[in-house]
Amino acid sequence: MSSTAIDTSRLSLRPHSLADLADSLAMWADPEVVRYIGGKPSTEEEVWSRLLRYAGHWSLLGFGYWAVRETATGRFVGEVGLADFHRALDVPFHGLPEAGWVLAPWAHGQGFASEAVAAALLWSEAHFGSPRSWCIIAPENAASIRVAQKAGYREHSRTTFHGDPTIVFER
Repeated sequence: MSSTAIDTSRLSLRPHSLADLADSLAMWADPEVVRYIGGKPSTEEEVWSRLLRYAGHWSLLGFGYWAVRETATGRFVGEVGLADFHRALDVPFHGLPEAGWVLAPWAHGQGFASEAVAAALLWSEAHFGSPRSWCIIAPENAASIRVAQKAGYREHSRTTFHGDPTIVFER
């Protein structure tokens, strides 16, 4: 197992590979998935750019996003990770990793997000020492807010991002 791989009792987290493109595209093209993340389904070109950005994070920063699969079946669950997207937000967290998660609709409501986020944060602490990170969530996304709170995030401020109301959380 590489130092970037994570296994939990139900999930396998691995940095993305070319083999993840179709599953990632299917997820990001689903209107239910993007309802609180920009609201517009992604094209193959946009998902390809996202995967390249994920790979770039691992290459340049030593952290990034993982493709999450159910261990027992190999089924694609979603994407979870840490990033530095250089967001145009007036927050005091620049330079700290930003946590994020997105799951395929079939995986909602099963505790997968909380399990994967907890594992990613433990990995980050083990590799970088600092538990500090932040995330942004649409105020209407109650399920994602619950995941953040379970992981120890607390509301820092409210702002807008790309014209939409956004809550900034810190941990």
